[in-house]
Amino acid sequence: MYLKYKNQIKIILLLIFSTSALYFLLARLGFIFPLTDVAEVLCLTNCESPQAIHSAISGKDLLNYSQTVEELIGENIDKSKTSILIEKSKHRMTLYYNQKPIKSYPVVFGSSPEGDKFKEGDRRTPEGIHRIRDLYPHPSWSKFIWLDYPNAASWRKHFQAKTAGKISWFDSIGGEVGIHGVPSGSDEMIDNRNNWTWGCPSLKNQDVDELYKVIKVGTLVEIIP
Repeated sequence: MYLKYKNQIKIILLLIFSTSALYFLLARLGFIFPLTDVAEVLCLTNCESPQAIHSAISGKDLLNYSQTVEELIGENIDKSKTSILIEKSKHRMTLYYNQKPIKSYPVVFGSSPEGDKFKEGDRRTPEGIHRIRDLYPHPSWSKFIWLDYPNAASWRKHFQAKTAGKISWFDSIGGEVGIHGVPSGSDEMIDNRNNWTWGCPSLKNQDVDELYKVIKVGTLVEIIP
């Protein structure tokens, strides 16, 4: 009897280990969401689309682009008060301070710039409310400002796209989306609105360097069509 129970325990432990290993593998490959996001992804809570955070400036021009952020705000910038609005159709990224627009930058996107991102490899830039997950220097693009794509809202849209037949059930959601610069000496790609990335917003190196100094992990980034 003791041997029987011992074997049953071994089988249960093996099943638990195998299930956990499979879950972490699928999560790493982008096929399943974190367990902490189950309620929101399955629309048990917070199912309504988030409201716009920023009031966009009128027109298509860049705001205060010829001035530095320090000239506009001062040297003692409180990073907890900064946020970002990206308008894809206007190729414009605007830095906000205390919810007020301070300075805009020209920006380009993935090579399929129209529409929201639903899966890996669609070369679209995700829309919605995101947060900065990390910031670090990049050997090819000056800086990389890593966004929290996919977040719970991204996962919900991913599964909605699958149920609607817009993407395959075998498609993964993707990741590694962030704001970054361009290869050295390639600022003309931004001036010419050359949407060259796999889905990341891209700035001139001097602009991403300036932005990098006034934001932090957790800074809100709103991306609209």
